Parts: sequence; structure tokens; C-alpha cells
Amino acid sequence: MTLAGSRGILTVPSLIVHVIWEITSINGVFDIRGMSVQKGEGMIIIDYKDTRPIYEQIVERFRMLIVNGIMEADERLPSVRTLAVELSINPNTIQRAYRELEAEGYVYSMKGKGTFASSTDFIHKSRAQELLTEFDDVVEELFVLDVTKEELGCRMNNLKQGRLDVNG
Repeated sequence: MTLAGSRGILTVPSLIVHVIWEITSINGVFDIRGMSVQKGEGMIIIDYKDTRPIYEQIVERFRMLIVNGIMEADERLPSVRTLAVELSINPNTIQRAYRELEAEGYVYSMKGKGTFASSTDFIHKSRAQELLTEFDDVVEELFVLDVTKEELGCRMNNLKQGRLDVNG
């Protein structure tokens, strides 16, 4: 394990990717540029300054890999022991992350064979339904707060263009 400041940069062969989010702000308008990913030798970054538990950080990394198609459907995740050794953390932490991923439908386990990435079609449909439910709740509350359809339409257009205007 190599450390860069208080971040542990840990490699897992042929699995994890390097991720870059570029967010710029001009006069309160945030422009989100997406991510740069590459398959092959890569990194899982455990941020020891992050207030979230390590297992949650691992869950987030695997979610990103699966949702973005970097880990293909039915691709085997590293064994609990292998990943625990590679990351120098307790195997129970990895097991907890894998259990959470399985409960959310991102992975499935086969006894004696390992843990595998689920189909992204299933994940995308499931996640889209979750987000649409949350969206409905938020829109309903916005209407109660007298936000107009025109204001929502303007926000949607900004999102389509990759911008989020926090000033309205």
C-alpha cells in the first residue's frame, strides 16, 4: 500500500479505474464534465479523511464500476480475502460491502464460485425507478413551495446542457 498524504492509494489488478470529476463554477453555475475512466490496472482510493466508513467507500467504488459498465455483467469481483489483503483491511469490511452491494442488486453470489457483477440493464432499470420515485417526491414538495412548472423546465434544460444553476 502506498500513501499520498492521508489517502491510501491501493491497486487491484485489472479491475478498478481512475476517476476524475471536473466541476467548475462560474457565477453560481456548476458545470459537471463527467468522468475519465480506463479499464486495466487501476486504483481503489480509500480516503481516510472521509467521514464515511471504509465499507461504504468500497460499495460506492463498485457501484460506479458496475453502473458505468467498466465491470461487465457476470464479471467476477475479487474474493473477499484477496481484496482484503490487497487493501490491507479486515475481510469483514469487504464482506459487509459485498453484502450491501448484493442487497442493492449490484452483485450476486454463487456459493463456492464467488461474487459477480449483475446485468447493468437490471441495475439501470432498478436505479431509474428509485430515482423517479425520489424525483416525484421532490417535485411534489417543490409545487407545495410554489415553484412553477416554468422554473422546473428551465432547470431541466440546464441539466440537459450539463449545467446546474444554483441561483434558479
